[in-house]
Amino acid sequence: MADLTPTPDRPGLHVTKPDPTTPSTATAVCHCGATATATGDNQVRALVEGYTANHGPAHNRTGR
Repeated sequence: MADLTPTPDRPGLHVTKPDPTTPSTATAVCHCGATATATGDNQVRALVEGYTANHGPAHNRTGR
């Protein structure tokens, strides 16, 4: 399987939760240079919401 972890050359959002008892993890890298990581379901949820609202697809909506 390919490495799906985002990098500055391949920005994006990657979330994993291998099974119901393991905490989820997330990594985000935006083309603007912002990066973030999170561990735990609540923190990952917050990272995804923040990335979606302020980075990645949000840049396309605002033209920044």
